[in-house]
Amino acid sequence: MARRALYLAAGLIGIAAASRAEAAPEPWEITLQPGVTPIASMIHNFNAGLLVIILLIAAFVLVLLAWVMVRYNARSNPVPSRTSHNTLIEVIWTVVPVLILVAIAVPSFSLLFAQYNPARAIAGYDPERDRTITIKATGIQWYWNYEYPDNGDISIDSLMLQDSERTDPETQPRLLAVNNPLVVPVGVVVRMQVTAADVIHAWAVQPFGVKTDAVPGRLNEAWFRADKEGVYYGQCSELCGRDHAFMPIQVLVVSEAQFDAWAAAAANDLQGAYRDLRASIDAERDGKAIASR
Repeated sequence: MARRALYLAAGLIGIAAASRAEAAPEPWEITLQPGVTPIASMIHNFNAGLLVIILLIAAFVLVLLAWVMVRYNARSNPVPSRTSHNTLIEVIWTVVPVLILVAIAVPSFSLLFAQYNPARAIAGYDPERDRTITIKATGIQWYWNYEYPDNGDISIDSLMLQDSERTDPETQPRLLAVNNPLVVPVGVVVRMQVTAADVIHAWAVQPFGVKTDAVPGRLNEAWFRADKEGVYYGQCSELCGRDHAFMPIQVLVVSEAQFDAWAAAAANDLQGAYRDLRASIDAERDGKAIASR
């Protein structure tokens, strides 16, 4: 009964959150999912800049090949050149690629450093002044366990909902919805400490721009700050055994007040905490609907 109640609570949360932002893989999707964190924005910008460079190089090579085929074919050039080398050309094709690689390396290293230091991605961020919460994610064959050491040592097991347990397919995507979603506050830096209890897993949520290996006996760290409330999905991204494909991640981003209320209640009554959170989301949604009329 307790397990069914948790599934029902998770379903109701999904229904209530449906009117908020939601990012999940889509059929035939070829682009990145919309980012909702500073790191995700940096990754998308870097990806777009890299694509421009790649297209320019490809276009240049294509034009150069076409020109060579037209200018130096046997009909246009019956007497082939016997030139053995050209110092200027050799200097150019050495220096230009080096400059291109440097142009790629500078923003690449900037992004890499920012992935481990929020102050490099968030203007004015001060860890001594601004709120930061810590969550420990442990990969287990085949589900995730989340601990909140800053909030009364809350511990949550997050398992994928089976097809028979999904109460609303529209708000509980197949192979992505879980019984107990990870709950985090919007606009707050979350330090993710990631490890594993058995084999190597990987905690990856594309809308957050986070992908961190979960290695047994090792504590890896990442961070994110979700800037938009809603429901976001990720998956284990390291082949970890038979049910690797059935180890999803669901994150519910709520207001700070809703998170604080949920955390206070979850320490003693997890089911009640999710139920109260769902009621709070419902009330917020209804209030916005009335205000928009």
